[in-house]
Amino acid sequence: MIKDLIFMNGYGVYVWFSFGITVFACAFLYYKTLKKLKKYEKELACKILELSEVERTAELKKSKILNQVFLNYNK
Repeated sequence: MIKDLIFMNGYGVYVWFSFGITVFACAFLYYKTLKKLKKYEKELACKILELSEVERTAELKKSKILNQVFLNYNK
């Protein structure tokens, strides 16, 4: 049973190779996207820090996303 699943009537090499490439591509894209997201969050947090205290407080109260980014950056 397991042997049939692995070999798939002679097509197993192609199927498993394609599956491996797909998993690798998805993992690579996830890593690159996560890395870019962290970079943009850091840039946004730096921009928030450049604001005056009054402006920063007003902006953080207006946007939940800004608030979360700022809180995560300051950890």
